Amino acid sequence: MIKWLVPIAAIIAFGAWMYISPEGALGKLDAIGYAVCHRIDERSFQIGDRQLPLCARCTGEFYAAGIALIFQAFASRKRSKLPSRGIIAVLIFFFLAFGIDGSNSYLYLLKQTSGGALEQIPNLYVPNNVLRLFTGSGMGIALAAVLYPVINQSLWRELDDRPALEWKNFGILIALVAVINLLVLTDSPIVLYPIAYISALGTLSLLVLVFTILWIIIMKQDNTFDNIRQLWLPFASGVTLALLMILSIDLLRLQFTGTWNGFPGLTG
Repeated sequence: MIKWLVPIAAIIAFGAWMYISPEGALGKLDAIGYAVCHRIDERSFQIGDRQLPLCARCTGEFYAAGIALIFQAFASRKRSKLPSRGIIAVLIFFFLAFGIDGSNSYLYLLKQTSGGALEQIPNLYVPNNVLRLFTGSGMGIALAAVLYPVINQSLWRELDDRPALEWKNFGILIALVAVINLLVLTDSPIVLYPIAYISALGTLSLLVLVFTILWIIIMKQDNTFDNIRQLWLPFASGVTLALLMILSIDLLRLQFTGTWNGFPGLTG
């Protein structure tokens, strides 16, 4: 019975989300970003006068995570071991940079919108979209580097007990993301249009993967799969749960704010 219910639920969730989300392909991408990002215009990259689906930090985080997962899928296959301590140390640095820049940026925002006693707290530096992009993409790499081996540990009956990310591939991945970041900073529509799609779909992919693994754990199917074809039902379940979460947050936020744009009254 569940093999029939899950695809039906997926179709219903997808249909409902398509109905309530804004028109056009970029409108659908906006609705994905809307569920996870503040979408403040001044903190986002622009194609002409149209902001990307996610802010600069989230754009970096989710496009980098999506690319890092795809990169590992080709380079690492079923490798299931976490990276070495040295790589973990670099990932921790990425995480700390993300946290420090995010906290400093949030303080700057609060001082602009609230003022008062917060004015007495100095900022480390004036935040900007360049730092948001680079710290966000570092965090995206860190997320993917940890998530990918965890996924393999949960799925496969026979594991490849080697690190999913070693120094050579790690260096290639960092260089690839750095180059893409520099291209994003050119503000060229030729770059920003693909990044809009990759970042929004990267967001959706991460949610789908997390909910897929959650489904597998709940159904007690850990380490029972031999190939990708056997994953269609858990994957469909992950898609359904991800769409339901996005749909719920979109409806709730839309109810409170009345707009698909950034939170009203927040700028800078």
